[in-house]
Amino acid sequence: MKLNIIAAIGQNNELGLNNQLIWHLKGDMQFFKEKTNGHTIIMGRKTFESLPHLLSNRKHLVLTHQNIKIPNVQTYHDLNAFLNDYQNSDEEIFNIGGASLYKALIDYTDQIYLTEIQAQSKADTYFPYFSKENFIQEILDEKIDSNTNIKYRHVLYKRR
Repeated sequence: MKLNIIAAIGQNNELGLNNQLIWHLKGDMQFFKEKTNGHTIIMGRKTFESLPHLLSNRKHLVLTHQNIKIPNVQTYHDLNAFLNDYQNSDEEIFNIGGASLYKALIDYTDQIYLTEIQAQSKADTYFPYFSKENFIQEILDEKIDSNTNIKYRHVLYKRR
């Protein structure tokens, strides 16, 4: 398995507020779609519940402590069960959050796609600390959102 994280964060590692994304940048939404399209995505239950619907052309995995079944979604109640099922897989999997799942899987992650937004916002959820020294940083692009004039860049962190 090749495990990736994909997230958009503010200048203070802000991720979300009230189980919603803080920023809605059209170019970043397109970036997310391009990167995850055709791949497996894993998320926590709250992140799944924040989606408007199942994302097309992606296999959905949800890690939750709750004993629930979700139609067309594979659920895991234990992190080790997920890791055991996918450890020998050739699949590229994208961890799309939330914060606790990012933190739980960051040590298993091969690459981190971060949208680094040049803005600050009120938040109740933050991206976990990771040692950037363990990664090679590649700036993929830098943009300005046409609706908000917010500057952001897509950065790929590849584990050394």
